[in-house]
Amino acid sequence: MAELLKVERLSAGYGEAVVLQNVSLALAEGDTLALLGRNGTGKTTLINTLAGATRQHGGSVVLGGVVLHKLASYQRAVAGVGWVPQERNIFKSLTVHENLTAVERPARRAARLWTPERVYEMFPRLAERKTNLGTQLSGGEQQMLAVGRALVLNPRLLLLDEPLEGLAPIIVQELLRAIARITREEGLSAIIVEQHPQAILAISDSAVVLDRGTVVHAGTAQELREQPELLDRLLGVARA
Repeated sequence: MAELLKVERLSAGYGEAVVLQNVSLALAEGDTLALLGRNGTGKTTLINTLAGATRQHGGSVVLGGVVLHKLASYQRAVAGVGWVPQERNIFKSLTVHENLTAVERPARRAARLWTPERVYEMFPRLAERKTNLGTQLSGGEQQMLAVGRALVLNPRLLLLDEPLEGLAPIIVQELLRAIARITREEGLSAIIVEQHPQAILAISDSAVVLDRGTVVHAGTAQELREQPELLDRLLGVARA
């Protein structure tokens, strides 16, 4: 399968502080990568760096032949990066429908078109609340809206930073099913940061573990699913 994303010797952080050091990874078209590690190991910084929200000190990021590390964050969205940050960043003063139509972009050639209507099909709860303001949504509904806003950009790569954090178990399962459908059935490439490794490894193709801003393990998701003792050792905590 063709390579979509290539990150080489990436160093980045905030201001003069370097959080990531010489990070390299690759992602094939249509694959999902689970990005794992303990708190404070650089996972969010890596996602933010791919989205263009940190200071890059070295290395390169290339998405489908486009040199991302030379682009501003809004240009990366145009180039095909769909970003769902931890903070969700929905427009709380706009309705659900306005949130989606405000950022909607046409699909690229040979890509399936994500429209607000398709987002409503994926998340029926949003369809029921399309005239509600962002402030009137539950945490789970806000997360669904954040994912939907990224999808209507019609991205080539979806970045999800802890999409299950703080959500009720029933919403977690609903979101996991939706993410699996987006990646498995729709074939959208994704990188997912999550504190519940087994849940994400079950729907991922590959896995990268960070520690102190560097890659300490890279392999298949199946390898970590089938070797829980290895996962425990890499994360340094009991698995979820």
